[in-house]
Amino acid sequence: MASGPDFKSLKEPTREERQLRCFRKRRYQSQGDALDAALVAGVERHRKAYLCPYCRKWHLTTV
Repeated sequence: MASGPDFKSLKEPTREERQLRCFRKRRYQSQGDALDAALVAGVERHRKAYLCPYCRKWHLTTV
C-alpha cells in the first residue's frame, strides 16, 4: 500500500538554521514599514509582517 509523506521524519529547523533565515531577509524598523514595502512591490495580499525573535526587527513572510 502506498503511503503519503512521512511527516514524522521532517525535522524542525535548528536555532542556527532559523537565524540564518533571519539574516538572509530584509529587515524593517516597524510593521508599517514592512507592509508598505509589500504594498509598493504589489504583493501585499501574499505577505504578512512578523517581529523576528532574533534581530527584533520586522520581516515579511508569504501567507
